[in-house]
Amino acid sequence: MKKVLIVAAAAGLMSLAACNGTSTPAENNAEATAENIEATADNFDALADNATNEGTEAVLENTADNLHEAADNVADAATNAQ
Repeated sequence: MKKVLIVAAAAGLMSLAACNGTSTPAENNAEATAENIEATADNFDALADNATNEGTEAVLENTADNLHEAADNVADAATNAQ
């Protein structure tokens, strides 16, 4: 689980480094948050691919799907707040 958090944090830091300066701090924060959530969802997808039984795989896939939806909601909220 620590590896998942490290990957998510690294993705957030990379997204902050790529900012072009024309966005507000709130927009940058929302974008970084959405990207972190997406990275975490991708990690859950990978965990589901390596699951040893169908029940565990289903739970991990559902978690990943929910995280993808949450990331979309964060991105939409940032867009609508402008």
